[in-house]
Amino acid sequence: MASAKPKKKNPRLASGRKRVRQDLKLNAANTSLRSKYRTAVKNVEKAVASGDKAKATEAFAKAQSIVDMVADKQIFHKNKAARDKSRLSAKVKTLATAAA
Repeated sequence: MASAKPKKKNPRLASGRKRVRQDLKLNAANTSLRSKYRTAVKNVEKAVASGDKAKATEAFAKAQSIVDMVADKQIFHKNKAARDKSRLSAKVKTLATAAA
């Protein structure tokens, strides 16, 4: 039998209850942005894997703006965003040089 998580108690103070409401909204927004980020990265990688240079370049341009936005909102660290952009860029460039 799986052990159940201990049930959280509701905060007594009004400020605590408000904090819980705010945290739920913020968590949902962050989860959505994180998902958008991962999807954008996967789209570039799929385009590179298929060997379609034009599609990969277009997907990378879209992914770049999404990665920058997520880094600005501090969902991921700016260095992680820069590292991912660099790696994606390298993959797209190798695709371009292989086609040439």
